[in-house]
Amino acid sequence: MTTDIKIRGDKAIEQIPSIKDKALRINLNESIYGTFAEIGAGQETVRHFFRAGASSGTIAKAMSAYDKDFSDAIYGIEEDGRYVTESRLKKMLAHETQLIEERLHREKHPNKIFFSYANTVATIDFAKQYKGHGWVGIKFQVEPDEEYNEIILHIRFKETDARLQQETLGILGVNLIYGAFYKHNDPKRLLRYLYDHLDKDQLEIDTINFSGPRFAEVDNRLMSLQLVKNGMTDAVMFGPDGNNILPAAVLYKKNILALRGSFRPVTKVNMNMYKKSYNMFIDENKVDKENTFVVFEITLSNLKAEGEIDERDFLDRAELLCSLGQTVMISNFQEYFKVVEYFSNYTKARMGLAMGVNNLVEIFDEKYYRHLSGGILEAFGKLFYRDLKVYLYPMKDENGTIVNSDNLKVHPRMKELYKFFKFNGKVVDIKDYEEKNLEIFSRKVLKMIGEGEKGWESMLPSGIPEIIKDHKLFGYQEETITEKTN
Repeated sequence: MTTDIKIRGDKAIEQIPSIKDKALRINLNESIYGTFAEIGAGQETVRHFFRAGASSGTIAKAMSAYDKDFSDAIYGIEEDGRYVTESRLKKMLAHETQLIEERLHREKHPNKIFFSYANTVATIDFAKQYKGHGWVGIKFQVEPDEEYNEIILHIRFKETDARLQQETLGILGVNLIYGAFYKHNDPKRLLRYLYDHLDKDQLEIDTINFSGPRFAEVDNRLMSLQLVKNGMTDAVMFGPDGNNILPAAVLYKKNILALRGSFRPVTKVNMNMYKKSYNMFIDENKVDKENTFVVFEITLSNLKAEGEIDERDFLDRAELLCSLGQTVMISNFQEYFKVVEYFSNYTKARMGLAMGVNNLVEIFDEKYYRHLSGGILEAFGKLFYRDLKVYLYPMKDENGTIVNSDNLKVHPRMKELYKFFKFNGKVVDIKDYEEKNLEIFSRKVLKMIGEGEKGWESMLPSGIPEIIKDHKLFGYQEETITEKTN
């Protein structure tokens, strides 16, 4: 009998099963049984299970409905006429799960745990102008008598060869199926394991949602945060309902107004800035109110301002913004021009950025652009080349003077550059503001909440103080308030 030799100085390395081993483990499990429905890139996932051996114990059915008429006949017609959509994937999963329940009776298969894996994908086009994307998902049980769980994700291919994209999709599919069964108890690790034997240069995952009894405690907003934190994507979005949404789907050809902030917590200043800038934005000639989308953006660097990311703190901020009916974007973009570049991937319509004076002054600081070959001029070319306006909210300086676009001070070297953008109407003041709001700072509110001081409620939008108190957000303690007032 031989034993593994260990050498002094060896480090513990996590052993990642090969794709074949993952497929084989599932194939050898006599309880796991399901169907594969793959549209658009070939039957790349199921191929791994066929090749691993013992596949007859796992694969009830494998199919590809490539022809659109066949696909519509099986899954129904989409309202928008498209096929690579979340709606199509959900219909595929629901249809295939229903079929397996109808055709494989529980009396005959009392111990089987069923699953349906599906993907609907468009790989790179022949002209190599469109890199391709897709929806991938699994609906699965962990116990025979249990309701189904569901994991749905959206991917973007980064490779420029259709064959390579197909292989990448196949590996991702095996990782997802394996993760669903063997890592469902730890969704954060499951996310990381999706990239087993894959590189971030091959694939981007920009949306993921978990649902079902095994994921009852999972907050999908937190899963969104993990995607950015792990470098799987640069930006994620979730709606007022807390579910993750695909940026491309909601931003496509839209007029976009974005507000960046810490929102820790969201204050009357934030909401006043939003309302006033929104009214100015929709009054612009090229802006259609019905085609306008508003985004409240928090950067990853802001979430790390206190060191490591505090997930509770993040969820507190998210809960308040969602309660106000806002869509939240978490991004890895430290510089504003990167946000604009990102939006420009999806729309050529007019964009607006609402910000305070301090933020605008910071934009004109050269130190943020030393990594660019063209320096600040390159950054500003990317920022203002698009049809973009900055809506500027004033501030009060230490002398009580109101500072706006007319009297703000940038570095002397940047003065003429600033004047150029101001003269061309790229920077406009929010004039109809509430002066009393200029005394409100979120860090001051946060300090008052933490130390149990009175009076912070009046600095926040209606309904927000009650949520903070009821849900004990941002360290709010009722006892502290009581002690202070006694």
